Amino acid sequence: MSRPSTFSIVARDPERDAVGVAVQSKFVGVGAVVPFVSADAGAVATQSYANVAYGPDGLDLLRDGRPADEVVMELTGADPEFESRQVGVVGQDGSIAAFTGDDCFDYAGDIQGENYTVQGNILENRETLEAMAETFEETEGGLPERLIAALHAGNDAGGDKRGEQSAALYVAKPEGGYDGRNDRWVDVRVDDHEAPIDELQRVFKIYDVTLLERAEPDETRELSGETAAAVAETLAELGFFEGTPSEAFGEEERDALEEFRAMNNFENHSLAVLEDALARGWGDSSGEGEEKMVDAIWHGLSRLERK
Repeated sequence: MSRPSTFSIVARDPERDAVGVAVQSKFVGVGAVVPFVSADAGAVATQSYANVAYGPDGLDLLRDGRPADEVVMELTGADPEFESRQVGVVGQDGSIAAFTGDDCFDYAGDIQGENYTVQGNILENRETLEAMAETFEETEGGLPERLIAALHAGNDAGGDKRGEQSAALYVAKPEGGYDGRNDRWVDVRVDDHEAPIDELQRVFKIYDVTLLERAEPDETRELSGETAAAVAETLAELGFFEGTPSEAFGEEERDALEEFRAMNNFENHSLAVLEDALARGWGDSSGEGEEKMVDAIWHGLSRLERK
């Protein structure tokens, strides 16, 4: 059996009633193995020689009202190979616990803080975990952004000894899923990529703009000046606008933006909000073409609270 060298963070946002796991590994499809999350229970990351039964069994124990430390003791106590396992648990009740078996390959360890635990094995150093913990504590924004920031920090501090391959972000919130019909608020995976955390962040931004709702802004800006011309030029390059880009963003340009909105399933946001987001976020965005449009919209929406 292959052993995924992995680092992860399990955390909760009590204000949002959200719980989640973010993970990176030199192992294909880590999102299919490590993270288990349920809004009515908590979150579990099972790794090293991962015992995937720890996920559903751990969530059932949390659901029954068991605190995280008891969950970890029961899971490992019933497992004859527990010394090769690593697990992190955060309950919706705020309890936190982790376990790193003595047979996990160095460096292996875990760190806990308020509302989170970080853990990893086959790491370059302990600084990987320390950077993840510090970054999670200091990063502002929502739980998804804080989890991704922790992955970046851990990777930059040393990360996985064997390199990078896959990453995943899974966050649950009551009625947070599509059309409010399940708790799967954020579920994004990168199964095989040379820079999986970067790719996870890119895909998350598209997911965020497409599927997650934001509070309506008190006021909206219209595109004008150099930003208007740049957006119109990009829409023209993408085949949505046939006119000559200028610093005036008029009816034809808005028709093109509406077509772009419909083509990309951005119906969660009105045309006025989308234009406002582009006006506010264009200067902070990166990439080219559609990638730059999405990045600008994401940056522009980021000031608005998620529902």
